[in-house]
Amino acid sequence: MTPAQIKLKRTDAILLELIPEAISQLNDERVREVDVVEVRCSRGRSDAKVYLDPHSYSDEEKLALLKLLKKVRPIIEDHCLKDQGWFRSPKLTFEFDEHLKKSQTIEALFKQISRGKIDDS
Repeated sequence: MTPAQIKLKRTDAILLELIPEAISQLNDERVREVDVVEVRCSRGRSDAKVYLDPHSYSDEEKLALLKLLKKVRPIIEDHCLKDQGWFRSPKLTFEFDEHLKKSQTIEALFKQISRGKIDDS
């Protein structure tokens, strides 16, 4: 792993700790319930995608939460900036993590395929 990759991973880990901390200090109950699953910074660490746990939110609730998070984004970025003493904070983009749902679907398909092969034999 190169030093640049190590710095990137370190920044991801720091943001993964700081963002939930900043969210927990907000006044809005709806936003405080959101769980951060993962943070991925861009190569230059100027942008970061924050992946949220979709729980059992409906599509309308997801849109409302993303809209709220977009409004409070500067507050969260400012918290990260002050806590770490950085010159600038990565610009945060929030989205719900659908990877788990996709992987479960793929696993279910593989199970169906394996059952089909066993039944045909």
